[in-house]
Amino acid sequence: MSLTGEVQDTIAELRETVANLHGELTRNALVIWTAGNVSARVPGRDLMVIKPSGVSYDDLSADTMVVTDLHGELVHGDLAPSSDTAAHAYVYRHMPEIGGVVHTHSTYATAWAARGEPIPCVLTMIADEFGGEIPVGPFALIGDDSIGRGIVETLRSSRSPAVLMRNHGPFTVGRTARDAVKAAVMVEDVARTVHKAFELGTPEPLPPEDVDRLHARYQNVYGQH
Repeated sequence: MSLTGEVQDTIAELRETVANLHGELTRNALVIWTAGNVSARVPGRDLMVIKPSGVSYDDLSADTMVVTDLHGELVHGDLAPSSDTAAHAYVYRHMPEIGGVVHTHSTYATAWAARGEPIPCVLTMIADEFGGEIPVGPFALIGDDSIGRGIVETLRSSRSPAVLMRNHGPFTVGRTARDAVKAAVMVEDVARTVHKAFELGTPEPLPPEDVDRLHARYQNVYGQH
């Protein structure tokens, strides 16, 4: 595939960004060994940058990141792409607004996925970031785009940037890869807190109108603009 110098520069920047974002997964204790992955869409091209399969986080760098098309076929790189590449590619093909996808097996979020139970919206942080309960997606085997189909089908009917794939773990999406990593960090944090809340009693879900107000404020007013 012939790429212009500008596209090559963009890919080089994304490879650096995606490599660095994997450091956030280890820093926030969201992954073990070589599990988990971050990817980023290449703007304006049917391409993405993703982590290689089975490579230690200590050995990840911009040079080890691989580039595939949006059907998971290797375009550039010396290593085989992540085993979750087909899932990421399916999300990019069917959700054009998404620029980043993350998958982890973080402990508490994965525990909710193992139970097949959505995380209820009982915290303002859940309303802020996820806009309601964090949904559960269907069970699907790794290897083809079945996981991607489950992610897309679930998130299309939710404001949440996170889905708990049943018996597997969380996948998160975002406008950018960094946004998707942020969602991955936050879903683990609220999964742990809500688990602890249920140990103490039965937390009450927030009223829907308050969820709407909190979500709108956080998404449109909070932070620097």
